[in-house]
Amino acid sequence: MELKEEILLRYRQLVQDKIDVFRDMISGLADDAQNDAKGSAGDKHETALSMMHLEQEKLTQKLRENLDMKAVLDKLEPHPTTKIALGSLVKANNTYLYLCAALPKITVDGKSIIALSPQSPLGQQLLGQSPGFCFQIMGTEYVVEAVS
Repeated sequence: MELKEEILLRYRQLVQDKIDVFRDMISGLADDAQNDAKGSAGDKHETALSMMHLEQEKLTQKLRENLDMKAVLDKLEPHPTTKIALGSLVKANNTYLYLCAALPKITVDGKSIIALSPQSPLGQQLLGQSPGFCFQIMGTEYVVEAVS
């Protein structure tokens, strides 16, 4: 399997795992709220339900964010590119950058991969560029060595 394909698979799995965790947590809170409603009454009960509801809203927002990331990743194809675009794997200064969404750093075949959003300052600098492109961010000069 090609490096770019492996990276895409890993990120898809990572995001799917997060989605599953958030769904389980939301389901658990809903169950807790239902069980708590059966045996409690009064202000203490209302406060507990309000806290559970707030937590459920936070988790639902995180779930939505991860579903959006999954939608982006699902659209990507691991085909080689010559210009940097969404889904490109860029090697700059011996660093591998994967232009998709802001996701945690992973290691594939001994190579550290940094996923970045095209809306990030670095992502914006890279979009539409080709190998040989030089740019500077926060005092560090970068040279695009390869794009796939």
